[in-house]
Amino acid sequence: MAQHWVATRYGDLDGLELQEVTPPAPGPGEVTIEVRAAGMNPADYKRVLQGQDPSALPAPVGFEVAGVLTAVGEGTEIGSGTARVGDEVLAFRISGGYASAVTVPARDVFAKPAELGFAEAANLLLVGTTAAEMLDVVRAQGGETILLHGASGAVGVSVLQQARRHGVRVIGTASPESFDVVRRFDGIPVAYGPGLVDRVRAAAPGGVAAGLDAVGTDEAIDASLALVPDRARIVTIAAAGRAQSDGIRMIGGAMPESAAFRDRVRADLVALAAGGDLVVPMARTFPLADARAALDLLRSGHPGGKLALLP
Repeated sequence: MAQHWVATRYGDLDGLELQEVTPPAPGPGEVTIEVRAAGMNPADYKRVLQGQDPSALPAPVGFEVAGVLTAVGEGTEIGSGTARVGDEVLAFRISGGYASAVTVPARDVFAKPAELGFAEAANLLLVGTTAAEMLDVVRAQGGETILLHGASGAVGVSVLQQARRHGVRVIGTASPESFDVVRRFDGIPVAYGPGLVDRVRAAAPGGVAAGLDAVGTDEAIDASLALVPDRARIVTIAAAGRAQSDGIRMIGGAMPESAAFRDRVRADLVALAAGGDLVVPMARTFPLADARAALDLLRSGHPGGKLALLP
């Protein structure tokens, strides 16, 4: 028997239950993974707290994992090619990652780079694909300066690394305590708060070409609107209302266009991680049984890096 977390009701984390389950044997196009680490993202608790469809209950939680293949469906290859029982892999976008074992579509599974531990690998792709799409939709190009709100967060750190590879200069908002994180990945930190627009102008006398919002505050959107001449080059992942009212771009994994883009870039991001060009700063790991406590820390907004559940 395996274990997995499911939401039995919406609205609070007390609705999460750790249940016993037997993952189905994989058919053609499927594999079974013994989970060594489950990645954690804000989308996980939002699914529990903000879910609206009672017919989806009990709802599985978690979109990415890393582990070891224990079964491979007949005639099946994973997203990165041939695979065998015993291979170390990572998987994204899947359903029900908060588990000790999962059977998932093989197309969503990739060989784990040896350079990444299981916890890092389980946290690579949701933030990585989000960051890649943000840079893509604003058409960031080498030699440009862009503004990134939330630069020390998980998505922000991935944006910094991917932008650096393309010669894009990034001014990143953060708290002063997090400036070293921004600098580690060659970003130029500026403090959020009153006077933000003036501080960005001082850091970018040649102007800002694009604005990327990973925090969703009115301050972040207002600053981008004040600094970026073309609203088509402002994107948010967290301010849907402002996107609609102000005519800027909103992206999200549930949107078909976003999902298609993120699926396409997964293999490229795995390759970057294998080459050491994309790292995943970790803050802490928790036993699988402590998922509620881990989600409480994640909801605080200040975990200091990525979190993972270890079955």
